[in-house]
Amino acid sequence: MRYASRASRWIVSALLLLWSIIVIFPLYWTVTVSFKDEEGIFGQAKFIPWLDFQPTLEAWERVLTTPGGVLTSLTNSTVIGVFSAALATIMGGMAGYGLSRFEYRFGFMRNRDIAFWIMSQRVLPPVAVVLPLYIMFNTLRLTDTRVGMILLYTMFNVPIAAWLMYQYFRQIPLTLDEAARIDGASDLQVFRHVSLPLARPGLIATFIVSLVFAWNEFLFALIFTFSQARTMPILVAGQATQHGPQWWDIAVMALITVAPLVLITAFLWRQLLGGLLAGWGK
Repeated sequence: MRYASRASRWIVSALLLLWSIIVIFPLYWTVTVSFKDEEGIFGQAKFIPWLDFQPTLEAWERVLTTPGGVLTSLTNSTVIGVFSAALATIMGGMAGYGLSRFEYRFGFMRNRDIAFWIMSQRVLPPVAVVLPLYIMFNTLRLTDTRVGMILLYTMFNVPIAAWLMYQYFRQIPLTLDEAARIDGASDLQVFRHVSLPLARPGLIATFIVSLVFAWNEFLFALIFTFSQARTMPILVAGQATQHGPQWWDIAVMALITVAPLVLITAFLWRQLLGGLLAGWGK
């Protein structure tokens, strides 16, 4: 039995190692391509720097020094993504708290039905509402603006944020709210000083999910932005020029696109784990 258990562990470890290689290889390929020139990309496969090819910073210098290029789009993605995710988390948190703590009736619908109806709005295909939204935003002069994209992404992320926070607030015991009210706290004070601190891991998780959706969104960015509010996915997709795909530039822009999101998520992940451990300790 002991040998069978040891063999099974070896098999699982080998499968996990194989899967890790499959997952990491595209990222490694992107990194190596960003340090190649045209001669280093075409021809035989070359993956090991200084042995298979000579690394160069030409693509990085070209991408980073182009006026109105990657830096502008990266700033747009950061501002639009962070602000829209924050607004969606705040609004979703308030909606989730209300649905988890108070009784509502809307015809035959009760709290859980209302929460599911809110979540169902996220299932709606975005392409179904692109045309009316574009007419409305164009009339209000919100197309190709950061404010317009923030409002747009907030609107589409609020349903999932409300659903996630509703599920999280339901896990917080009502006895804590009742104890605070016995001590004289109002509903707002209970929300701010009792439920909200305990829901910090849920808020961080909701913010991360909303940020990822806003950061990677392509359809709305393609239709509602042109130059001033252009985000990174649109900039990367536009590198297929008349001379063919500029793989070295695309690799650099892809890494620049991924890096801020990874850093933000890594920082917030530490806060999320800290909140979870603190809540478990209580």
